[in-house]
Amino acid sequence: MSFNRCSRQASKLLATNGSSLRAATSTLYRSQRAASIHPSQVASQKRNVSDTHHDSQQKLLSTHLEEADPTIFAILQKEKQRQKHFINLIPSENFTSQAVLDALGSVMQNKYSEGYPGARYYGGNEFIDQAESLCQKRALETFRLNPDEWGVNVQALSGSPANLYAYSALLNTHDRLMGLDLPHGGHLSHGYQIPNKKISFISKYFETLPYRLDESTGLINYDQLEELANIYRPKLIVAGTSAYSRLIDYARMRKITDSIGAYLLSDMAHISGLVAADVIPSPFSYSDVVTTTTHKSLRGPRGAMIFYRKGVRRTDKKGNQEMYDLENPINASVFPGHQGGPHNHTITALAVALGQAQTKEFREYQLTVLENAKALSDRLGNSVNEGGLGYNIVSGGTDNHLVLVDLKNRGVDGARVERVLELCGVAANKNTVPGDKSALKPGGLRIGTPAMTSRGFQPEDFRRVGDIVDRAVTITQKLDKAAKESAEAKGRKNPGVLKAFTEYVGNGDDISEIVQLRREVEDWVGTFDVPWKDE
Repeated sequence: MSFNRCSRQASKLLATNGSSLRAATSTLYRSQRAASIHPSQVASQKRNVSDTHHDSQQKLLSTHLEEADPTIFAILQKEKQRQKHFINLIPSENFTSQAVLDALGSVMQNKYSEGYPGARYYGGNEFIDQAESLCQKRALETFRLNPDEWGVNVQALSGSPANLYAYSALLNTHDRLMGLDLPHGGHLSHGYQIPNKKISFISKYFETLPYRLDESTGLINYDQLEELANIYRPKLIVAGTSAYSRLIDYARMRKITDSIGAYLLSDMAHISGLVAADVIPSPFSYSDVVTTTTHKSLRGPRGAMIFYRKGVRRTDKKGNQEMYDLENPINASVFPGHQGGPHNHTITALAVALGQAQTKEFREYQLTVLENAKALSDRLGNSVNEGGLGYNIVSGGTDNHLVLVDLKNRGVDGARVERVLELCGVAANKNTVPGDKSALKPGGLRIGTPAMTSRGFQPEDFRRVGDIVDRAVTITQKLDKAAKESAEAKGRKNPGVLKAFTEYVGNGDDISEIVQLRREVEDWVGTFDVPWKDE
């Protein structure tokens, strides 16, 4: 309040009767004092009032997990211990690096960024753009691709959605596609269905027909695929697997798609790390689109990438060129077609993983993955006379990171062996094998080497793993027999069901063979390094 205004107010008050004089004088004093207080002092007083509120809010935001949520922290610590003391044989899992974990837990997760670099629907994305552009650049470099011929979208959240986004860009609803049948080593996202049910919704959105293996060899039956393709005339064929231990003949697949004018989409989710390291053949030379997850053999965060061709697709007999038109449809399919804002912390972490994938250490790692898979396959699959254990290995061996074991001739199924292995400290997964009637009752076991190779396992270690698997199978055989006898004695209608087995086995603490093997596994694997920092 100005001095002149205070004077006018005082004059007015003084003109009142005498009884109001003290009140007028007091009002004048307060007015003058208020006029003399600097705005910064007022702000300081307000801050003092809100300090307690501010401190409590700041504590909520800045307290570390151990103090902020001891319950979740305890679960995380238990999971760390489980991972450290388990043998992880699941081919689709791995141990990502500490640097990738750091990026995943970074402030990049705070930002919303619908759109693409340079064309966002939110402000403040300068550094988000830098991270995503670098991720795209490294993706092309990692797989040795010319940016004039290839582009990549790194925003897809995971592998199955990435396939859906790619299909939606290339196909119209109810267009036809073909993929490897799930019981023969394919993947759900390639359109799996059974006679009375469409298991994967891909088979609802599009018309799907599977191709299969030659069951006598365990290899993809390319002759049958070609015959079916010429009859079915799909618009897209998927070259990709989730439980196939051999190399795909991409040149043959390309010849088939060219003969019917179809697109070839290669799903390299399982093998992208091996492709990046250039230790197995690449699908890029023959494919129109390549999709991949990023957390399996590539050893990155849980995400996905969609690579697409650019430039000339084909030239007709008259010399007329047909150009690829994939970039805009694929990008539009990801956003806004199926997703909103991308996960920027994941994209940033993926950029880190792709940088690591370009190192000589990463190539050495992938070579060891292959050596270890062969050692495991040979130990399990070779005859006893050849130093093996005589198991039936689908296709007779492996060219990549995984081994598919057919257990049917051992009298047990994959689900029971998976459970016993888990109780013994070994993570593997049941899997369908050729000849299975249903994916719900798989007769095989899928095991792989990427995760434990990251922990430092060498071929001799995987030969020991083969022995551990064999011991678990023997334990399973005994327990399965005992479980059926117990269920029959109790009058159970279906004594051979899996539920009767799992109820009989329980947590394994009362079964001496399981307790002994578990102790051996924990003591042994706990001596190998883990990639994270112990805090």
